Amino acid sequence: MSMKSKGIAAERELIHILWKHNYAAARVAGSGSSRYPSCDILAGNTIRKFAFECKSIKKGSRYIPKSEMDEFCLFAKTFGAEPWIAVRFAGKKWHFIMPEDMIDTPRSKGISAALIQVKGLLIEELLQ
Repeated sequence: MSMKSKGIAAERELIHILWKHNYAAARVAGSGSSRYPSCDILAGNTIRKFAFECKSIKKGSRYIPKSEMDEFCLFAKTFGAEPWIAVRFAGKKWHFIMPEDMIDTPRSKGISAALIQVKGLLIEELLQ
């Protein structure tokens, strides 16, 4: 299975979880390949709206260029949604972290397992 296929499968898994928690959710087609800012998943109900950027990580950490994060946050703000990074480390549950809580480097924003343990929320905590 290719990296792209694994990412799509992870996004679909999260969509099923969101629907089980009574949030309408859909993948954004072409996210990451459009010239316009976008996200991976849009979800919401009558009370809250979310834009998710999804990352499936085997181990260690992942860094996202600040330009990509800025575009994602711009999309969420323009859409009227809360921007969240959805992270799933291999064999673990999904966790959610706000972009401003990520590791800040000169050119990127990072996510690590240690950071997720401190700042990350489980789906039940996010949707309360």
